[in-house]
Amino acid sequence: MQDLKHMSKKKRLIRLNVPRQEEPSTDACKKLTESGADRKRLRLILPILAVLLAAYPVFNLLVTAKNALSSVGRNVATPAKKTVSYKDLDTWQSFQLAADMLPSSRFEAEQLLAPLPDGGTIVYSIDEELQQRVTRVMKEYKVPYGVFVAIEPKTGRVLALAGHSTLDQSWERNSCYNLYPMASLFKIITATAALEQKKVSPETVFAFNGKLTSENPKYWYVNARRKGQEMPLSVAMGKSVNPVFGRLASDVVGKDSLVSCAERFGFNQTLFPGTPVIPSKAATPLTDDALKLMGAGLGREVKISPLHVAALMAAIANDGVMMAPSLAQEIRNNRGETVFVQKPRQMKRLVAPEISGQLARMLSTTVNSGTSRKAFHDRRGRPMLASVNIAAKTGSIDGKDPAGHYSWFAAYAPIEDPQIALVALVINQNKWRIKATHVGEKALEAFFK
Repeated sequence: MQDLKHMSKKKRLIRLNVPRQEEPSTDACKKLTESGADRKRLRLILPILAVLLAAYPVFNLLVTAKNALSSVGRNVATPAKKTVSYKDLDTWQSFQLAADMLPSSRFEAEQLLAPLPDGGTIVYSIDEELQQRVTRVMKEYKVPYGVFVAIEPKTGRVLALAGHSTLDQSWERNSCYNLYPMASLFKIITATAALEQKKVSPETVFAFNGKLTSENPKYWYVNARRKGQEMPLSVAMGKSVNPVFGRLASDVVGKDSLVSCAERFGFNQTLFPGTPVIPSKAATPLTDDALKLMGAGLGREVKISPLHVAALMAAIANDGVMMAPSLAQEIRNNRGETVFVQKPRQMKRLVAPEISGQLARMLSTTVNSGTSRKAFHDRRGRPMLASVNIAAKTGSIDGKDPAGHYSWFAAYAPIEDPQIALVALVINQNKWRIKATHVGEKALEAFFK
């Protein structure tokens, strides 16, 4: 066995060192040819496979995204119906529900209606002609940002709720509930706090220094040795005189009383719970100059929503009593049964009837001889609404959210028997379109025609 193994090894060595002289067989050539062809095919196939393998993750991501987008599209096109809970539906819950469905509302037979997801219906308290008039005015003048709210003072019924923007349509939906610098509308609160201390009346002549529109308190100081300017408080309200109300806040009212009055008017608290209305805010002034600026309506951190302003004007018109604003006049379920009916609800008393009467005298000068006279009188000086006595206040200030110049107009009418309280806010930018006073005048014209 060992010899055989040795021979075998030896034989292999000889075979390796001595080349074979015989010709290759036909089968061997065939195998060699096939091997070359395979290599050619591999040179073509392998790069393709490499490309496919590299592209697979991207392809898989695109397919996943397409499915996701298709799913979103299906969800938007065919939303699942929600069940509306009608149990214990109160003023605030009905307001929230009506606010949510307002974008899908439409006018039918002079009523604004919105379908509920379960087949029910909301009947709004909105006045069709008033709503469409103010909306049309804002569209025609292409206001960058505009808001309008109107309330029936004695009941709290919301008569109009409109927002318009030529720059950002998504801004419109919550425009009535968001906060904006209150500007000179705050002079109403300053006057209220001063009148309640019984140190002044609408007829009190008040001394001041500086321009009517001055925004720097250092120019408002009255030198006893020099005769400064003088003006009755009622006239100063109509002309929106900053130095008068700045000094009134500092010299008569005081910081604590002014902040307390502002909070009674609904600042720094949740006034409309369960609704989209953002609580208004008024920070306590830390210096005497800050107090003066706040009293004059120049405190930029004093912010309020248009709906809150409308509710305040309605309260002053209603002998000082604020009514809960109601957007839904009636709500019906999917069987046509009435499950909610708007009923007037008192929220709180803001001021005594005596104070609301004094405020009315002061606010009437805005249209008769103050900042809104031009908008409410023709070129010959004749009043456009001669038979309607209007209490009003204007305000103007620069703001940042959104950026622009803020023009306010708040009013109620008639003074003797108030039927409507309203507020308009127009935010102009570099190119002025219209003032809020113009929107307010058109609204009152449509309401009292």
